[in-house]
This record gives sequence, structure tokens and C-alpha cells, in this order.
Amino acid sequence: MTQARVHDDRVCELGEGALWHPGRRQLFWFDITARRLMTREGDTPRDWHWDEMVSAAGWVDDDTLLIAGETAFWRFDIDTGQREKLAPLEADKPGNRSNDGRADPLGGFWIGTMDKQAKPGAGAIYRYFRGEVRKLYQDISIPNAICFAPGGDTAYFADTAKGAIWKQHIDRAGWPSGRPEIFVDFSGVGLAPDGAVCDAEGNVWVAQWGGWRVACHGPDGRFRSAVACGAAHTTCPAFGGADMRSIFVTSATQGLSEDAREHQPAGGCTWVAEVPVRGLPERRVIL
Repeated sequence: MTQARVHDDRVCELGEGALWHPGRRQLFWFDITARRLMTREGDTPRDWHWDEMVSAAGWVDDDTLLIAGETAFWRFDIDTGQREKLAPLEADKPGNRSNDGRADPLGGFWIGTMDKQAKPGAGAIYRYFRGEVRKLYQDISIPNAICFAPGGDTAYFADTAKGAIWKQHIDRAGWPSGRPEIFVDFSGVGLAPDGAVCDAEGNVWVAQWGGWRVACHGPDGRFRSAVACGAAHTTCPAFGGADMRSIFVTSATQGLSEDAREHQPAGGCTWVAEVPVRGLPERRVIL
């Protein structure tokens, strides 16, 4: 098992939404409950505070991110910090917030929502595509693991509360086609799938909440390997680095007792490890 090391030692209560910007060669991530977008510029840590919870991002160009927040999709200027609201996202549901999300191969952006207290079935998964927001799935408790296979015809998503990841065929316009099928069911072994990302070979790397690791499953769903982290609650992986062979992993301290926190002083930090496969550059979001 590969062992990860700390990339950034700022502790997040709920680290999430790791994104490697391929143009800037820069990692961005979130602390959802702290309403904070985070990055490093060289050796210098940087962050931006928001008026609402923010959780996931896609890159638009070298200066701009699409940010998914509690009530809306936002256009964000990295250098100036300027924000522009693009479209509402469950703005009529104050008990909900955004969670996991990722850009799809056609330039759309999939985002999950959930109740802030994880009320069963209160969430959904949406797709933002060229200004339109359309609901794809409903009655989801904790949407996670949104990622896309290298060929561009398969999407993955999870409901952490059910312990399962599904795979979904998507058509040439990027919309779901047919019924989703179970990809991996962790419920029988008590593992909780969180964020996930695909590599260039079609493997799915999934963070496991409470599992101290990111597990790699082949396109057939079988377990292949893992990256161990010094944090129990791993939350979201992202490939990056100069050769796309580094895997970055956010983590969280949410739900840990004081005793548990004392035994994992790097819990909530952001991690990195080198792996023997290349990741896929994140797709660009088309606004």
C-alpha cells in the first residue's frame, strides 16, 4: 500500500472538492463548513472566505473557476477574488448545500446536493451545462464519487449513505442514457465511498470516509490497490503534478471525538502520494 504524505497542514473540518487546474498547475480545494476555498501558490498558502458554503469547482480558463455553492453556481476570478452568480442551485432549500462535483467530458458540471444534517433522501444530482441547470437524480442522501471514465461515455456517482457507487452510460451530449448500474457495493463490508476520480487507464480511485485510504478499483469494479493516509476521513482525490502521477487527497475531522483527533494530528490535512498510473487532466467547464 502506498503511503501519502502531508501536502498542506491546514486542518479542515470538512475538506472536499480537490481540483488540479491543468493550466495553472495548481491545486484548489475547500473546507465546506468553514466556507473557505483554499490553494497554495508555491510554498505560500492562500484562501478565500465566502458568505455561503462552497464545495466543488471546475476550471473555465487560466484565470477563472466555476464554483458550486450552497445556493448557486458562481464564476470566480482567481487573481481578484471577484464573484459573479451564474445560476441558482436549490436556492429555495435553505436546509441543503452542495457537496461533491466534477466537470464532465462535454464541458458540463455535475454537482450533488444534500441536507446539511444529512437527512435521508433530501439531496439530488444536477448538471450545469452552458447556463442550464437540470436535475439528473433525486432522493439521494449524500451524493459523492462523481467522476468520468477516459472514453467519455461513462459517469460514476455514489450515495455514501447507501455505501454504493453506480456507473451510468452518458450520451454524446453528456446526458445520462439508460438506467445506472451498481459498480461497487461497499455496504456489506461497512465502507463509505466519498469522492472519486478516474485515471487514464479507467481505474476509479475512491476516498473512503472512515477508511484511512483511497482505494483503486479497476473498470470491472475489482479492488486493485490503495493509498494510505494519516487521516481516517479521506474525502476527495484529484490527480495532478507535473506528470499527472501525483494523487492529492483532502480529509476531514468532522464527526471525530477529541480522543480520535489526538491520535491523528494530521487529520483534516490535505495529502499527496505518487502512484504508478497517470491521471486525466480535468475537463474544462464551458459557461
